[in-house]
Amino acid sequence: MKETLHLVCPHCAGVNRIAAGKLGDAPVCGHCKQALFTGEPLELDQAGFERQLSRSDLPMVVDFWAPWCAPCRMMAPNFHQAAIDLEPGMRFVKINTEEQQQLAARFNIRSIPTLAVFRDGREIARQSGALDLNALKHWLRPYLFVTGA
Repeated sequence: MKETLHLVCPHCAGVNRIAAGKLGDAPVCGHCKQALFTGEPLELDQAGFERQLSRSDLPMVVDFWAPWCAPCRMMAPNFHQAAIDLEPGMRFVKINTEEQQQLAARFNIRSIPTLAVFRDGREIARQSGALDLNALKHWLRPYLFVTGA
């Protein structure tokens, strides 16, 4: 297990080094002094996605969605609650496939919602279709970063 982790701030995109054992202590950004975990999924554009993907050591779960998609809207509260329940064990990100078509094409998103888990800059798991909260948390549990393990 890594002793220190790099985390990208959701507010200023600054990269922070945090002791792994201090993740649960509500860490703040060394640059902008705001919370590194907000309990809210981050809505990112391509540049923000690339920064989180390449500079953060935490697993990142991405919800590829679109505003016109009824199953996406149905799952959104579950994804939000999972962010509240599972941070800081992973970073939660939403990518609007209508606005970020290049990212959708890059990851071959053919149906939405599609969830993908990334670690160390590469995709390690994928799930298509809406999930209820319990199924979502069950699916994500093996990918969580756990301190003190």
